[in-house]
Amino acid sequence: MAASELYTKYARVWIPDPEEVWKSAELLKDYKPGDKVLQLRLEEGKDLEYCLDPKTKELPPLRNPDILVGENDLTALSYLHEPAVLHNLKVRFIDSKLIYTYCGIVLVAINPYEQLPIYGEDIINAYSGQNMGDMDPHIFAVAEEAYKQMARDERNQSIIVSGESGAGKTVSAKYAMRYFATVSGSASEANVEEKVLASNPIMESIGNAKTTRNDNSSRFGKYIEIGFDKRYRIIGANMRTYLLEKSRVVFQAEEERNYHIFYQLCASAALPEFKTLRLGNANYFHYTKQGGSPVIDGVNDAKEMVNTRQACTLLGISDSYQMGIFRILAGILHLGNVEFASRDSDSCTIPPKHEPLSIFCDLMGVEYEEMAHWLCHRKLATATETYIKPISKLHAINARDALAKHIYANLFNWIVDHVNKALHATVKQHSFIGVLDIYGFETFEINSFEQFCINYANEKLQQQFNMHVFKLEQEEYMKEQIPWTLIDFYDNQPCINLIEAKMGILDLLDEECKMPKGSDDTWAQKLYNTHLNKCALFEKPRLSNKAFIIKHFADKVEYQCEGFLEKNKDTVYEEQIKVLKSSKFKLLPELFQDEEKVLSPTSATPSGRVPLSRMAVKPAKARPGQASKEHKKTVGHQFRNSLHLLMETLNATTPHYVRCIKPNDFKFPFTFDEKRAVQQLRACGVLETIRISAAGFPSRWTYQEFFSRYRVLMKQRDVLSDRKQTCKNVLEKLILDKDKYQFGKTKIFFRAGQVAYLEKIRADKLRAACIRIQKTIRGWLMRKKYVRMRKAAITIQRYVRGYQARCYAKFLRRTRAAITIQKFQRMYVVRKRYQCMRAATIALQALLRGYMARNKYQMMLREHKSIIIQKHVRGWLARVHYRRTLKAIVYLQCCYRRMMAKRELKKLKIEARSVERYKKLHIGLENKIMQLQRKIDEQNKEYKSLLEKLSNLEITYSTETEKLRSDVERLRMSEEEAKNATNRVLSLQEEIAKLRRELHQTQSEKKTIEEWADKYKHETEQLVSELKEQNTLLKTEKEELNRRIHDQAREITETMEKKLVEETKQLELDLNDERLRYQNLLNEFSRLEERYDDLKDEMNLMVNIPKPGHKRTDSTHSSNESEYTFSSEITEAEDLPVRMEEPSEKKASLDMSLFLKLQKRVTELEQEKQSLQDELDRKEEQALRAKAKEEERPPIRGAELEYESLKRQELESENKKLKNELNELQKALTETRSPEVTAPGAPAYRVLLDQLTSVSEELEVRKEEVLILRSQLVSQKEAIQPKNTMTDSTILLEDVQKMKDKGEIAQAYIGLKETNRLLESQLQSQKKSHENELESLRGEIQSLKEENNRQQQLLAQNLQLPPEARIEASLQHEITRLTNENLDLMEQLEKQDKTVRKLKKQLKVFAKKIGELEVGQMENISPGQIIDEPIRPVNIPRKEKDFQGMLEYKKEDEQKLVKNLILELKPRGVAVNLIPGLPAYILFMCVRHADYLNDDQKVRSLLTSTINGIKKVLKKRGDDFETVSFWLSNTCRFLHCLKQYSGEEGFMKHNTPRQNEHCLTNFDLAEYRQVLSDLAIQIYQQLVRVLENILQPMIVSGMLEHETIQGVSGVKPTGLRKRTSSIADEGTYTLDSIIRQLNSFHSVMCQHGMDPELIKQVVKQMFYIIGAVTLNNLLLRKDMCSWSKGMQIRYNVSQLEEWLRDKNLMNSGAKETLEPLIQAAQLLQVKKKTDEDAEAICSMCNALTTAQIVKVLNLYTPVNEFEERVLVSFIRTIQMRLRDRKDSPQLLMDAKHIFPVTFPFNPSSLALETIQIPASLGLGFISRV
Repeated sequence: MAASELYTKYARVWIPDPEEVWKSAELLKDYKPGDKVLQLRLEEGKDLEYCLDPKTKELPPLRNPDILVGENDLTALSYLHEPAVLHNLKVRFIDSKLIYTYCGIVLVAINPYEQLPIYGEDIINAYSGQNMGDMDPHIFAVAEEAYKQMARDERNQSIIVSGESGAGKTVSAKYAMRYFATVSGSASEANVEEKVLASNPIMESIGNAKTTRNDNSSRFGKYIEIGFDKRYRIIGANMRTYLLEKSRVVFQAEEERNYHIFYQLCASAALPEFKTLRLGNANYFHYTKQGGSPVIDGVNDAKEMVNTRQACTLLGISDSYQMGIFRILAGILHLGNVEFASRDSDSCTIPPKHEPLSIFCDLMGVEYEEMAHWLCHRKLATATETYIKPISKLHAINARDALAKHIYANLFNWIVDHVNKALHATVKQHSFIGVLDIYGFETFEINSFEQFCINYANEKLQQQFNMHVFKLEQEEYMKEQIPWTLIDFYDNQPCINLIEAKMGILDLLDEECKMPKGSDDTWAQKLYNTHLNKCALFEKPRLSNKAFIIKHFADKVEYQCEGFLEKNKDTVYEEQIKVLKSSKFKLLPELFQDEEKVLSPTSATPSGRVPLSRMAVKPAKARPGQASKEHKKTVGHQFRNSLHLLMETLNATTPHYVRCIKPNDFKFPFTFDEKRAVQQLRACGVLETIRISAAGFPSRWTYQEFFSRYRVLMKQRDVLSDRKQTCKNVLEKLILDKDKYQFGKTKIFFRAGQVAYLEKIRADKLRAACIRIQKTIRGWLMRKKYVRMRKAAITIQRYVRGYQARCYAKFLRRTRAAITIQKFQRMYVVRKRYQCMRAATIALQALLRGYMARNKYQMMLREHKSIIIQKHVRGWLARVHYRRTLKAIVYLQCCYRRMMAKRELKKLKIEARSVERYKKLHIGLENKIMQLQRKIDEQNKEYKSLLEKLSNLEITYSTETEKLRSDVERLRMSEEEAKNATNRVLSLQEEIAKLRRELHQTQSEKKTIEEWADKYKHETEQLVSELKEQNTLLKTEKEELNRRIHDQAREITETMEKKLVEETKQLELDLNDERLRYQNLLNEFSRLEERYDDLKDEMNLMVNIPKPGHKRTDSTHSSNESEYTFSSEITEAEDLPVRMEEPSEKKASLDMSLFLKLQKRVTELEQEKQSLQDELDRKEEQALRAKAKEEERPPIRGAELEYESLKRQELESENKKLKNELNELQKALTETRSPEVTAPGAPAYRVLLDQLTSVSEELEVRKEEVLILRSQLVSQKEAIQPKNTMTDSTILLEDVQKMKDKGEIAQAYIGLKETNRLLESQLQSQKKSHENELESLRGEIQSLKEENNRQQQLLAQNLQLPPEARIEASLQHEITRLTNENLDLMEQLEKQDKTVRKLKKQLKVFAKKIGELEVGQMENISPGQIIDEPIRPVNIPRKEKDFQGMLEYKKEDEQKLVKNLILELKPRGVAVNLIPGLPAYILFMCVRHADYLNDDQKVRSLLTSTINGIKKVLKKRGDDFETVSFWLSNTCRFLHCLKQYSGEEGFMKHNTPRQNEHCLTNFDLAEYRQVLSDLAIQIYQQLVRVLENILQPMIVSGMLEHETIQGVSGVKPTGLRKRTSSIADEGTYTLDSIIRQLNSFHSVMCQHGMDPELIKQVVKQMFYIIGAVTLNNLLLRKDMCSWSKGMQIRYNVSQLEEWLRDKNLMNSGAKETLEPLIQAAQLLQVKKKTDEDAEAICSMCNALTTAQIVKVLNLYTPVNEFEERVLVSFIRTIQMRLRDRKDSPQLLMDAKHIFPVTFPFNPSSLALETIQIPASLGLGFISRV
């Protein structure tokens, strides 16, 4: 396809711009051949007409697709040109904060002017061992490539770092050296890598200075060769220096400084040791104040001085030599302050006793007069005579400065020489890697000799670079069998010839220097005459005769001739040197001695280097014949020679290029100046690399990558089984011009722009497909929307019509209701009116009638009252008349009767005076009395009748009287009432008048009161409202306060809970940290132990003839034995001389200091280990105690304590009862006072006394029982200490035997205890089995639920698929399910087969033993014995009960036991055929027998031999996972056996009574348990390292690179450094490989019987390694940070979780270790645009650090054009939201981190007496006891 065809509408191009160098624009219409103008639109929206060059007709360069922008390798760009390179670098630097980019074989490094967290040791570990193309660009990747090629190709390497001042060359070189030092390590304990790194501070202090462009600019070039041995470990280094800028010592430009060391000295002048130097402030000295900038921001010169001195000490420069160096440097500063006074124009003098000169002479140890004389004079020698000539002031100043420069240069060389001596390799060097840190191309306003030499060196390096690039291109073409066509590239050999050839610039300069009257002007004229108009690269400025111009490869440079000759000669007066050589200060003459033999300042002798390249490297020293003239060579000649030597060295190595770019001149962080950047890109050769690549076939794809990327452009019939032929067929159709591509052996080569064309076709195809998909989906959506809208419209219509109908019905109902309401309303109004009128009429009638009735009543009342008055008046008058008449009548009667009575009285008086009268009367009286008596009787009768009548009359009368009286009373009452009423009416009328008056007064008062009340009410209402408001406010405040108090209480509770949880977590973390630290110390201890063994092996190899009697095995055995011996002092004393003998026997070859250091270090580590172990034990013991108090004690000891407390209470109650009976008996005795009863001899007294004694005895017995039971309770509550002799049951039996007369109670008590224990153990076993069944059922339910969910998801997914795909998916799913079921069934079948084989073997063994036992019994039992013995059944199981679970062996068979059971045991055979942990059981049974014999020596020897044997096995086969897993399992089982049978109650809870009988009785092996625990920790760490080494190569390929879901992620175009393909080839690891390996690990651990908790910890560690390695690679690989890769990762993680579920390991904590990786994958997939997205990301990614989140967002790269990049503003938003998060600034996870391991106690239910020893173990010498 023609290039002009790509210039279509909307195509983007680059156009030149004076400000931004290149600007992006878009075509507004298609370009047609012949058009002179392009219609463009700039990015800011401005339209522009771009005129094409009429001569060249060259079109503007096309812009790459956005998908290619930001690539790691510039050669991956489809359009390779300057604007594309510049834009790609800018996008990576500004947007993604990436400072490294590949450009083919070159690493472009842009100085960020900011500290970045990308150089830590974790980053070094991440890049170590990786392919260069598999990781993001980095200086470490280049260093790793050099290191790998050195080891692989057996060829020396070079890293060439170049760039402008301030571009970061020195830092890049420093990081490269640090990488080598970290990755390789040193071959000895001398820490050579530390010395190599320590040389940097020294060289920076004496060779770096502040310039206007850089605060730490290297003012010299250096080439450091880092030497390696055959194992590629650092053994030494050597440094060469080039062209030190000596002029800086005496002159600095504005805003610049002298070398750092001078300012460090001035800043440290106050130190006591520097008092003699008589230094001061830097502004005091002429050589340090010229720049006017003595301080660098952020740099502490005094602190840097401390670092410099420490580095000198590390490199072996003693304090005396350091002070000598500082004296010389201080002397140079004082020399600069020496002033001259002119005597005349040709002579000068120094003032007498000039202080600076005297200080200089004192420091240098020279005579003042001599130095003062030769500073003002010089010696001239002719053929005949010699004479002394004074010099002018100007010449004197120049001579002084030349002397200062010469002293400093020699001191610099001396320091370099001593650094090289310190770094000198002590062994033979096998290969080296050179790091060249050299100045880049320089051009200033005034360019002098230094810039000329620098640019000359860069011309040579550029030529070498071009040739290397050209060579690589040629090799690639030939390798792929592509026809090689000569590529035209810029060759700068003419420029180099102009400088260095015969009659070149340097030749003419040297010739002019030899002329007596040579000058810069004459030299310039010679240049003009020789080269002007003859060489196209040489020009003369128009306005100058003292300058010349050279066209370098980067740019034209104008050089000023002034000063060239002087700088080239570098002359120093010989007399001044002689004065310095005569110094009493011994260091100073060293700088000048044998000066003619000293090497040039530009090189140093490489020592111990044997290059392995094809071309020999010339040595850096000159031939002896020329030694006398070496010092007379000019600087230019020396520099040319050293440069030739450097080029020969580089040509003999494989070069690697690092080009450092300075982004701006103001040192602003992450600021990109396009002009400065493109200037440096042109100067450093990056664009030339691009041009060479673009000239041929820059884009290269493998056939598989091309097929994977452009599969969308192929039809189904085009796809063949042969990928190569498929690609050929497709390309022939897509690109018609066959010159645009070539088919290689493994790759397809494309010319520039063709990949962009293919990408355009692919994008168009995908766009068309997307449009079709969008069209279909939009149509479907619109149809769905239409149907939904139609349905909604119908529904709305229905509801509206219904609403209208309801409204009409409602209207009708309302109208009807209104009429009804009107009717009733009108009726109501009429009725109300009628009722009102009726009520008014009735009221008027009532009032009128009442008025008339009241008037009538008043009249009637008056008439009635007047009648009453008349009646009463008339009655009163009648009564008065009657009383008056009656009174008169009564008076008259009284008067008459008085008169008659008086007469009768007189008669009676006369008759009474005579007797006879009396007699007569008497006689007549008797008769009369009789008569009277009769009369009286009659009268009495009458009286009675009358009395009855009278009583009747009285009754009637009384009733009538009462009636009348009541009538009278009633009348009287009515009269009184009438009176009262009258009076009341009058009073009422008065009162009414009074009330009316009061009413008027009250009304007036009421008005006032109402007014006041209204006012008061208003005020009250206001007050009430205010009070209510205040009340509401107070209520709200109260509620707020209550809420706050509640919230505070809740917050305090929550904070307390959180604090408690945090403290608990912190304590757990502290415990884990302590464990981790302890285990790391164990790891270090084991490493030192291995190192010690290696040293011993090397020492034994170095000793040719070992002394007689020396046995290595014995000494090793004794040392190991002493190491693990804890209880026997005799053995330690015996072992000590053996250990002391070893060094004495090997003095010849052993480095005693190293040995003592190691021994001391081991001792310190042991002490620290012991202290940490004590602390750990203490913490664990506290935790166990707390846990035991809360959980274990109540359920276990509850029954026993309850029984014993009941027993104690029963005895105490009986005791009280007896006491009461005793008291009652005593009281009865005291109350019965009769002497015959209480006499001592009385029978009653004796009986009572007997009862008293018996009761007291009974009481004492009860007391003893109570005391015994209480003591038992106390002893059971206390912690039971380890016992050496007897168990609890024996002690209890002894205590029971001591109880006299209570044996039955004790036996019952013991029986009850045993029953309780048995029931408790059964209950716990049932509970445990129930929990296990419950857990398994829960697991099955969970798995069924998950399976159900999975089936539902698959069903839902299948329903969404078309029918064909649905059938295919269902078939695929069914096949997968059946395969999984088959695999599970196969595993179960294998397990059952193994079980069957095991049971068959055990059955055979048992049958054989039964037969043997039956035969033996029949032979041993005689007939007599049968008759004598009691008849009882004899069978085999009873015989087995006699076996005590011990194994006996002889002392001399110990080594044989260890050999057969440990050293030569095959783990695979044992794991398959025998019970798990069999070796551990056998060893423990042997230990039991030794304990049974009370043989401490045998126990110690066996345990020590066992531990050493396990160590030997692991050292020999430590890389075999099965072996390490097997011995980890057996070591843990051995440890658990020692605990289970130790006799400690804490470990005996789950034992059976038979197992308790097998406990150790004589020895406490707690210290050996600690040793075994340490050994188990070491084995666990070794196991982790083994599985890490196995998993490491699989993780990145399986988790990241392999496409588990095929076709999701497309392959982007890659550059020269191809990445690992994501397509699974043969040998490529996939996720299935990882899962298969995990299955293998898990099955091996299960076969070996490893504890389930330990398996969980191993799985957690494996998953942590997988997650950490995957995440670290993701953070360092830009091509992996895409949406599709996030989906792949999440799918892979789900597969790992599925594996955990299948193995019932979800509670192991392994899933949590994958959380950072899961969140990183989610971060790749979530939306990343708005603030809500940022908030969601911040809340979601809580397991990732801020640095990791920002890194992932920066690296996020769209794979297709339809994805969008993350905006910089969004990343800033994330950073702002996460700024308060306190997390680690570390970018990568520590993949080497090992979680602290614990070994929870896991007792075995296996009975020792049932264990059989198979004959296959070869342990026939062991007998069962």
